[in-house]
Amino acid sequence: MLKKLLLLVILSGFTLSAQDYFVQKYKPFTAEIPSPETFLGYGIGEHHTRHDLIVAYLEKLAELSDRASIEEYGRTHEGRKLVMLTVTSPNNLNNLNNLREAHLAFTDPKQKVSNYNEVPLFINLAYNVHGNEPSSSEAAMLTAYTLVASQNPEILKYLDNAVIFIDPTINPDGRDRHTQWVNTYQGSPEVADPQDAEHNEYWPMGRTNHYWFDLNRDWLLAINPESRGKLKWYHQWYPNVVTDFHEMGTQSTYFFEPMKTNASFDPIMPKENYEDLNTLFGNEFAKSLDSIGSLYFTKEVFDGTYPGYGSSYPDLQGGLGLLFEQASSRGHRQTTAFGEITFAFTIRNQYVSGLTTVKTAVDNKEIMRKYQQDFFKSALTNATKNKVKGYLFGDIHDQNRTKAFIDKLLLHKVEVYRSGNRFAVPTQQPQYRMVQTMFETYEKYRDSVYYDASAWSVANFYNMKYRPVNNLDLGEKISTTQELIKLEPVSKSSYAYIMDWDDYNAPAALYYLQQKGIIASSAAKPFSVRANKENKSFNYGAVLIPVSLQKVDGTSIHQMITEAQEKFNVPFYAVNTGLSDNGIDLGSGNISPIKQPKAVMLIGNGVRSYEAGEVWHLLDTRVHMPITKVPIRNFNKLNLDKYTSLVMVSGQYNFTKNQIEKIKQWTEKGNTLVTIGSASKWAIDKKIVQEELISKEKDSTQIAIRKLYVDARENIGKESIGGVILKVDLDITHPLSYGYRDNQLPVYKNNSVWLAPSKNPYATVAKYAEDPHIDGFITKKNMAEHIMNSASLIVSKVGKGRAVLFADNPNFRGSWYGTNRLFLNALFLGDKIKVPSQD
Repeated sequence: MLKKLLLLVILSGFTLSAQDYFVQKYKPFTAEIPSPETFLGYGIGEHHTRHDLIVAYLEKLAELSDRASIEEYGRTHEGRKLVMLTVTSPNNLNNLNNLREAHLAFTDPKQKVSNYNEVPLFINLAYNVHGNEPSSSEAAMLTAYTLVASQNPEILKYLDNAVIFIDPTINPDGRDRHTQWVNTYQGSPEVADPQDAEHNEYWPMGRTNHYWFDLNRDWLLAINPESRGKLKWYHQWYPNVVTDFHEMGTQSTYFFEPMKTNASFDPIMPKENYEDLNTLFGNEFAKSLDSIGSLYFTKEVFDGTYPGYGSSYPDLQGGLGLLFEQASSRGHRQTTAFGEITFAFTIRNQYVSGLTTVKTAVDNKEIMRKYQQDFFKSALTNATKNKVKGYLFGDIHDQNRTKAFIDKLLLHKVEVYRSGNRFAVPTQQPQYRMVQTMFETYEKYRDSVYYDASAWSVANFYNMKYRPVNNLDLGEKISTTQELIKLEPVSKSSYAYIMDWDDYNAPAALYYLQQKGIIASSAAKPFSVRANKENKSFNYGAVLIPVSLQKVDGTSIHQMITEAQEKFNVPFYAVNTGLSDNGIDLGSGNISPIKQPKAVMLIGNGVRSYEAGEVWHLLDTRVHMPITKVPIRNFNKLNLDKYTSLVMVSGQYNFTKNQIEKIKQWTEKGNTLVTIGSASKWAIDKKIVQEELISKEKDSTQIAIRKLYVDARENIGKESIGGVILKVDLDITHPLSYGYRDNQLPVYKNNSVWLAPSKNPYATVAKYAEDPHIDGFITKKNMAEHIMNSASLIVSKVGKGRAVLFADNPNFRGSWYGTNRLFLNALFLGDKIKVPSQD
């Protein structure tokens, strides 16, 4: 009867006060501590709460209570605070530094401690990584209030036995984007019709952060300040349990772990994690949700294979990551097949699961502490069994790309050493499992349908040449990358300066100089010349800056060059002669001026926001070059003649014939159309380019095979490309490949765009290699029918211009340092591509 009454209350919008509806179980509460309803002026679930108000409420709790303190661990791209509220007993809070030291002893294999029940457990309740999955941040306020204000003996027990870190909003920028939308369209009375604007955000929606990145994929890659701040915090505290609260489709119910079986053939996390602990906590979640009449499911979907989720990264750090998925109201009230779902109801499930997490962790404190201790001990044991004793890596031609990779390793507390002119990572270290994540690749899997990527060997993201070694001589330990690159000052020249194009930061340095009016040229062939008083060889694409052609004097030019070198850590070389020792001379016709790029990108409904954000982020944060972002709805007003490049990422472009012709005619004038993924397919389908796609011809004589309906998802799903790392053969003489010295390059494929190699023999820049597989799951059918016959990157002549067609995303998740150069070359050197006519 009670369950039915509660359900009636939920579906009717509830008549009890919001505070009683959620927290009545934990009465009495200290009157001096305001509830969220008192502080905000409305009940939880009645409106969506802005992030600044959430932070203000937690700051008020820390101000009024001796159980709580608050710290800022970072800022978002838009300047919003990232905060952590620490809640525990007053005694624990006053002794927190000592407790931290005692806690960290369990993460150090060198220490032998057994006081499992004496040290409070460390629990991180983390909420709202996807901005438009907002119920959990509201639950965070209720949870904080309960833990800070309740005098209930059960809560006091939790506080004595745990230190609870509440991260209320992991993605404040996305949350506020969504909050503004739904509050703007909230009706009075509320409109439950799913067609209402309140339930249908406009592009790019609130899921992602400022640059449209999915932060729940960023724990491993750590591209954004939200993730980097959280990782820095994480490795100070190593919590035993971490929650990851989400929302899913409105027509669903509620999900908690155990997840679907991990797809890795031999998961690197202990079996105890994904079997014993998940089951232990899952049973308790079931009891709690049963008690309030909520429906739920487990095991059917979601998998923790990819190690970069908020619910999987902790599993590689001796903790237990826990995923929760709540059916979303996508607003305040919405009609479903089961009746109406309210925002308040979604919040309650998250609130109950959060406190159940605390209860279960405290009740099993010894188990959790012993598990974390054994985790780091087993890392060393596993490393000892491995014949590989370490990895050597580094690229002497690209110090900034190497530096970026080392920065990523250090962020995850992986030990790195300098070994001669290379760098070394030993396997014998507490973070051995992270070493595996960075370097190991796999071919065998127990499953074929993935919630996300099946390949993530981070060294390949950076095109970092590395090799496993059985013996390793360690040199100097690297603790920071700040002084990793040491360059000689640039000598002053009255003739010319040269910058090699190999370094990752070279495009940024070039654009910096172009902004100052410097005229620069690109070399289409290698050469060697006396530079900085020694013979120096330069690769394809080397940038020449002649002093006599500039509009400013030699002293000013030298100052600008010096500034560029210091700002971007890219070496410049002074030369005093145009006569080369080998190769072309500096006045050769093979050295031609580089136009300053002016890029525009189409965004808006139909466009894949992730890929658009990756382009924007790359140019903004690494090249420091603006890109104009034009909504498709404004395309007819767009004057394309102002730009040298048009970027179209994956998406559905429902253009009219006139609009398509507008793009084609602009390209024909000598400009560069850059397409990625399905946009490349679109360009082919719309005849903008005379290229072809690979398609499997159906055999009309083949007899249809009957299969079981229940297996349809698995059978169809395994043919999709969830994310695989493949090797391509690269034409390093092509302008799109300038800066590369090796014709073998890892690329990331997570789509079904299959470009046929161009009929023009000079236009296929990158074709999948003869033995292309590096890492990740792909079916034999896809490998044989598609990969082995298709190209990754082609260029197609369009009048006096060209289209650069990427089958694969060169900027995936802001992390593919190895292929970013291909994309940047398309912008900077597009007009260098003169596609020869085929005889």
